[in-house]
Amino acid sequence: MNAIISASELASALAGQNPPVLLDVRWQLSMAKAAGEPPFDGRAAYRAGHLPGAVFVDLDRELAGTAGAAGRHPLPDLAEFGAAMRRAGVSAARPVVVYDGGQGWAAARAWWLLRWTGHPDVSVLDGGLTAWEGPLSTDVPTPAEGDFAPVPATAGLLDADGAAALARSGVLFDARAGERYRGDVEPIDRVGGHIPGAVSAPTNDNVGPDGRFLPAEELGARFKALGAADGTEVGVYCGSGVSGAHEVLALAVAGIPAALYVGSWSEWSLDPSRPVAVGPDPQ
Repeated sequence: MNAIISASELASALAGQNPPVLLDVRWQLSMAKAAGEPPFDGRAAYRAGHLPGAVFVDLDRELAGTAGAAGRHPLPDLAEFGAAMRRAGVSAARPVVVYDGGQGWAAARAWWLLRWTGHPDVSVLDGGLTAWEGPLSTDVPTPAEGDFAPVPATAGLLDADGAAALARSGVLFDARAGERYRGDVEPIDRVGGHIPGAVSAPTNDNVGPDGRFLPAEELGARFKALGAADGTEVGVYCGSGVSGAHEVLALAVAGIPAALYVGSWSEWSLDPSRPVAVGPDPQ
């Protein structure tokens, strides 16, 4: 099972005997509301054209719980998540391919959730919808009910205390942009900066200009240079557990297992008793 799939590989898989379930998870982190502009509407983008047979999945409603003390995109209720996946046609014996508009963050969130809850064969379309060269459809399918029942893994998930401990005992990557890590700016959360000991590893550096992942060898070299040596326990966080999932995906492409702190900075920074580091130094 490969964590990512190319557009040509997906076209071949769709023509095969056990074609994958397609999930369209178009979403954007948008500051439009603060600027008085309408926020990005993933469902509208889906209805305007999507991969034939793809089912739309709403990240905010189906891949996350209600924003609050656990962060802006906490884990969803697993019963509700499972029901949403079954409505989309997801079954344990059928592969799943997830895509978004090209950034890869939202697709990676769906990939991570499905993998963490036990689906054995999930891939992300490398480069997203922009990489697809086939026709698009405006038909909204009604798939047969799937049978996927989520069973969360005992590993792969960090809470705030676990993330803080891992920053000392292993390596904890901060997947946000460098200026947010340093605390130069903080456009969303209560305070800027990073978890003490975390290493800056912006998600955008995992992909090339076309939005596709760098080769596995380059990703491996990047993460090892940042501290993910063989045998080192690795974790990732971001703003709210979305771009961090993309970093976990990049690490998987490189053959490096990593856990995700889903609450991320949006949870960490809400508690004024938690320490905050600023500047380029991890500590």
